[in-house]
Amino acid sequence: MARPFSAILGDLRAPLERDPAVRGWLDVVLSYPGFHALTAHRVIHRLHSWGIPLLPRWLAHVTRFLTGIEIHPGARIGQGVFIDHGMGVVIGETAEIGDGCTIYQGVTLGGTSLSHGKRHPTLGRDVTVGVNAAVLGAIYLGDGAKVGGGSVVVKDVPANATVVGIPARVVLQDGKPVKAVPDRPQVEMPDPNAQMISDLQARVGDLERLLRLRDAGDHDAAAAI
Repeated sequence: MARPFSAILGDLRAPLERDPAVRGWLDVVLSYPGFHALTAHRVIHRLHSWGIPLLPRWLAHVTRFLTGIEIHPGARIGQGVFIDHGMGVVIGETAEIGDGCTIYQGVTLGGTSLSHGKRHPTLGRDVTVGVNAAVLGAIYLGDGAKVGGGSVVVKDVPANATVVGIPARVVLQDGKPVKAVPDRPQVEMPDPNAQMISDLQARVGDLERLLRLRDAGDHDAAAAI
């Protein structure tokens, strides 16, 4: 992960490049809670890595109270990350976020295990996670992946794929649609009902001719049918 000062500069540039509502770097410094939370985390994570007890967790708690964004001191976050709005974002202890990622409000990078090992997701570079999405477990989202708003991701996502739904599935890969059910060759199968109907129509035709011949008195022709 990046050095804290260079990472903070990258976090400052990210909204300037990705948020059309921003009004300059001072606007980011003064009024962007995502930037505030990330800046605090850079310091808190360093204290955590030094093995300082209690203080990092308490500072993370204070940061959550002030920004509405909960980041565990152990989470590893790269440069140029943008948490947009950010209210309700939760990032777990063993989560890893690559450079250039964008995370929107209400996102959870959570765990699905009670073990003490790796139990939170890893995001590659330039990953985007939409509003209220949940990415759960020790899974990997490849570089450039996109998660649709409200989705629940519980398995790995390929690079440059877009996933949506509960559970999330790939709907775009490298910008091209992915069908839920792939095309299969069409096989012409005989229709047994159609054959039965055809036989019945033929039998009805024979009976109608028989009746007409009998009505006409041609008993020999009727006997031949």
